[in-house]
Amino acid sequence: MQTAPLFLSVPQGDSLHFGKGDHFEPKKVAEFMQLDRNAVSKIASVSSASVRWDENAPRAVKERLEEIGAIANMVADIFQGDAAKTALWFRSKNPLLGDVAPRDMVRLGRHDRLRRFIVTAIQEDKVR
Repeated sequence: MQTAPLFLSVPQGDSLHFGKGDHFEPKKVAEFMQLDRNAVSKIASVSSASVRWDENAPRAVKERLEEIGAIANMVADIFQGDAAKTALWFRSKNPLLGDVAPRDMVRLGRHDRLRRFIVTAIQEDKVR
């Protein structure tokens, strides 16, 4: 069954084991993307002192990292769940992104633009 374009903005699975719903672990996303507290605070628009990983983590931290985790898992879907290839893709400069590494786009707070780019690429690939 082919997935409608409307539903391509979420990953098919949790290949990178970040968890889902109440079992989501934002720290795993930060570690995978190599984001320090300062980067997470910038992305979530919270002070770096308030960045934490327990149940009292600011909602904005959880939400942004869940969005970023979904982006990473969409890429992992393309690489059949291969975490090493996915990590390499995020670290490598991409000419279609202006020679910027996807991880750097995330660090600069441009994860939504990256998500749109990835969804469009997946849609175009499905049409072929």
